[in-house]
Amino acid sequence: MSTHLLVLLSVVLAVVVVVVLAGALILVRRGLLSISTNLGTLAGALETVESEHLRTLEPSVTAINAQFDTILGALPGIAAKAKVVAERRPR
Repeated sequence: MSTHLLVLLSVVLAVVVVVVLAGALILVRRGLLSISTNLGTLAGALETVESEHLRTLEPSVTAINAQFDTILGALPGIAAKAKVVAERRPR
């Protein structure tokens, strides 16, 4: 093969590689734009759910958590009493 033919084939190969990579990057860009749009829509929907539904539950959740704190605070005393009862129990 002649040197000119090898150079021409190398240039053609480089052009094909550049065109394929450009096409792949264009497809990636389109996909990312679609994902970005969908994430924007999802963020808006989540903000609506939070503002319309979840914020009204906050006082109830706070009250329930306070009850759990009371229960958790009582557990060590209950455990100590259970230990005394278990130690007095005949075997």
